[in-house]
Parts: sequence; C-alpha cells; structure tokens
Amino acid sequence: MNPTIEKFGYPATVVHEYAHWLVLLRPAQPTLGSLVLAAKSHEVAFGALSAEAFAELATVTADIERVLAEFVGFEKINYLMLMMVDPHVHFHVIPRYHDERTWDGIAFLDAGWPRPPELSAAKALNQSQIHALTRELGKRW
Repeated sequence: MNPTIEKFGYPATVVHEYAHWLVLLRPAQPTLGSLVLAAKSHEVAFGALSAEAFAELATVTADIERVLAEFVGFEKINYLMLMMVDPHVHFHVIPRYHDERTWDGIAFLDAGWPRPPELSAAKALNQSQIHALTRELGKRW
C-alpha cells in the first residue's frame, strides 16, 4: 500500500477492497458517509493509472453511489481529487444533502450546501465510531 492510503487509516478504515482500488472511511466526516477512494498503486498522476484500474473505476463508483444512496440518501455526490498534501491518486467522496443526517446519536450537517463542501467543518470520529461506521458501510457492499 502507499503512504496516502496509510494516512487515511488503512487497514482499519477499509470499507471495501477491489483489485485496483480501496474504499476507505474518511475519519473526518464533512458529511455522513464521506469516503476516500484510493488507487492501490504508487502512481501520483491520475493519467498514469493502468487501463485495468480505469475500467474497474466504473464498478467502484457505481457501488459507492448505491451504498451511499441507501445509507445516507444523498442529493448530490462530490468526488474531489485534491492530491495537494497526499500525493497518491485518490478521491475524497462527499455525499451532499441539504438537511441534517443522524448516525449513532451524532448530527451531521452539510455546512457547504449548496456550495462546495466545507472540509474544515468535518466531524472527527473517535476510534470506536470509525470502527462502527466502517463496519456498517462495509456490510452494505
């Protein structure tokens, strides 16, 4: 695995694993169900990924959208490829909604709605919450 994947809590945050991609729970949740979709390779340029990784991306994104629609009922979904601090190919997957969502007694607002997501408004989950939410999403795959 690459250092970017490890930074996002691998292996504890793995929601689902594919041949070329990992879906990780984003430990800081700007909205409920926020994920990191990370290439398992060491590539630092999106265009440098293999044809097989690109082909698999269609399945991965369809699965993500199905699971998050079921879990959080998003109205929009944002795939942010920032790669400024963490250089390996990855997306921040942010489900977007206009009203509050609740999980485990925690209220989650989309502070940026309807503008770009406010990543700085993310709720940091503790290890127990990270484990529980990772398992809950993983069971829906």
